[in-house]
Amino acid sequence: MTQTSTAASATHNRLEHFPVAFFSAVMGLMGTSLALEAAGLVLVGHLIFACAVIVFAAQAGLYALKAVRHPGAVAAEWNHPIKLSFFPAISISLLLAAIALRSTAAGLAAMIWGIGAIGQAILTLAIVTSWISHRGFGVGQMSPAWFIPAVGNVIAPIAGVSLGFVEASWYFFAIGVMFWLVLLTLVFNRLVFHEPLPGKLRPTLTILIAPPAVAFLAWLQLNGGSLDPFARVLYNLGLFFTALVLIQSRGLLRLPFALSFWALSFPVAAMTIASFRYAALSDVAIFSAIGWALLVLLLGIITGLLWRTGVAILRDEICQPE
Repeated sequence: MTQTSTAASATHNRLEHFPVAFFSAVMGLMGTSLALEAAGLVLVGHLIFACAVIVFAAQAGLYALKAVRHPGAVAAEWNHPIKLSFFPAISISLLLAAIALRSTAAGLAAMIWGIGAIGQAILTLAIVTSWISHRGFGVGQMSPAWFIPAVGNVIAPIAGVSLGFVEASWYFFAIGVMFWLVLLTLVFNRLVFHEPLPGKLRPTLTILIAPPAVAFLAWLQLNGGSLDPFARVLYNLGLFFTALVLIQSRGLLRLPFALSFWALSFPVAAMTIASFRYAALSDVAIFSAIGWALLVLLLGIITGLLWRTGVAILRDEICQPE
């Protein structure tokens, strides 16, 4: 009886500490599925997408249960200056699912896109309101994770335009690009003039890649697929941030594992897809080579993350108090 009570108490405690940041794993898996499809590996991409849907459903169920049983823990994450930014990973996952489904199940994709877009719009307003009304945030609490709400807005047009939500897509693109530029200035101020990011947050540096890569893909949808000067600027900014992050990679590999390492996956996936699209539109072979190199890197990252997360679960290192 005592052992049963202890086990039940441990499960209860782990649920209380189930992090909203874990939804970034779904973003990574869905991004990987789209990258594989962009490379022509459609069947493998569909398999990864199916896995991502299962993971999302499991995580959504667990987090909903956490909200019912431990509303105070959810409120604490919402009021945390870093964890707050991971809530849009839920709506972003839905927008990514809509991208994956738009060519095979347009009706379902439109419904999922609508739910994700509404959620993203509400979360963006709520998070920005929290940023400008909360007086407890300091420069040291800022990290590239703050880009996540902005990136989510820029993702919306990728499926939104083809599904018929053109005006809404322009809204999301405008908001996303504006906040990307604002946050880019603030984040670089923090990185250059203040203390280095703590170990657990250093993997979030990879998020710097995502905004220009995703904005490039969204702009192509909004601009009719033309590789105009603005599209070229966005893609090349993505290349610069990719190179910047790769220079930092050696230091990242020496850090102990944390769930924040899942931040490595989606930005690399976005840049992989952008490279394949740029190669197709420019007809320059080097960009195709970049796409394949990034895809190999991405698959290595996903494999490592899945293995290390599994080990952490077996060792009961996940969902523990910080």
